[in-house]
Amino acid sequence: MPGRLPLDQQVDALRSVLLHNEVLADVLTRAAALRLPDWYLTAGCLFQTVWNVTTGRPATSGIKDYDLFYFDGTDLSWEAEDSAIRAGRTAFAGLPAEVEIRNEARVHLWYEEKFGVPCPPHRSTEAAIDCFAATTCCLGVRLEPDGRWRVYAPHGLSDVFNLVVRPNPVLAPREVYETKTARWQETWPELTVLPWPTPLGTG
Repeated sequence: MPGRLPLDQQVDALRSVLLHNEVLADVLTRAAALRLPDWYLTAGCLFQTVWNVTTGRPATSGIKDYDLFYFDGTDLSWEAEDSAIRAGRTAFAGLPAEVEIRNEARVHLWYEEKFGVPCPPHRSTEAAIDCFAATTCCLGVRLEPDGRWRVYAPHGLSDVFNLVVRPNPVLAPREVYETKTARWQETWPELTVLPWPTPLGTG
């Protein structure tokens, strides 16, 4: 029951579980070589690997892509981000997975058009991770130059190990959360999905 371990032991358990996913381990290694500023591998590829291993599925089952976030506030042009994306295509060539690279310093430029709500400029990759629609998604991992794992988990790891999905109503709208969780439950019916909070005075 990793979700009931002390936090330092949960981090060790997370690393052990994630290494069951050989694609993820390869992405981490190749991503480190790109030397993108303030980068993390984040979101679904991480917690869905945990869900898979926990429920006895193949480690890569149901994982749509591997999200690689970085933060470069010195150049907000699409051309600069596209250069990183093209470098990634070369770095990740041959992998049986799509790696999606995004500069989180640019998210405010396109978020409202895509999701219908404005997004204040993020100040770091960690700040961007904080804004996922579910707290379970708020997870990032990277390899430091000395080989250590850096784990960012602002809401802890217990829900991830316990297959609990909890809303995080700080940016993404309710329909984003409900669309994602409905899709996840089709693949992982063991999940416990908590409802989006009802505003005070409306219940």
